[in-house]
Amino acid sequence: MNEISRRDEVSLSGAALRGAPWKAAAVGGGVVTAASYGMGVILPGDADLVWALGLGISLFALIAAIGAVAKPNDGDRVTRQARQWALRHPWKFALLPAGIAAVLDYPVQLVLDQEGVFGSAFHSLWHGALVYLIAGILTLTMKGRARS
Repeated sequence: MNEISRRDEVSLSGAALRGAPWKAAAVGGGVVTAASYGMGVILPGDADLVWALGLGISLFALIAAIGAVAKPNDGDRVTRQARQWALRHPWKFALLPAGIAAVLDYPVQLVLDQEGVFGSAFHSLWHGALVYLIAGILTLTMKGRARS
C-alpha cells in the first residue's frame, strides 16, 4: 500500500513549486504580455489585451513549473524530495501549474472579455489544459534527472 492521497499529491506539487523561480516567471510572463500587446498595437490589426494577458499568465505558470524541477538536487531536503517526486510523476505534478494558470486567467476572462461566467470558465480551463499538456511533456523530458 504505497499509494498517496490526492491531497498529498497536491502538497508534494506545492512543495516542489516552493523553490520555483517566481521572479523570472513574473518577468517572463510580463515581457511576453507586453510584447504581444505591443505587437498588436504597432502592427495593423487590433491589439487584444485579453489574449496577451492569457499568454503571459500561461508562460508564468510554465516557467515556474519547469524552473521548479530543473534542478532537483537544490534546496532543502523536503524540496528535493518533492522535486524528485515531481520528476517521477510529471502528469500529477503538472496539475498544480495548470490549476494556477486557470485560476489566474479566470478573472481576466471574466472582467476584460465579458463572456460571462461559463464562457470565461471555458476559456480559463482551456488555457489550464494547455499549460497541463506542455508542463507535463516538458517535465517528462526531464524525468532522467530524478534518477541521479
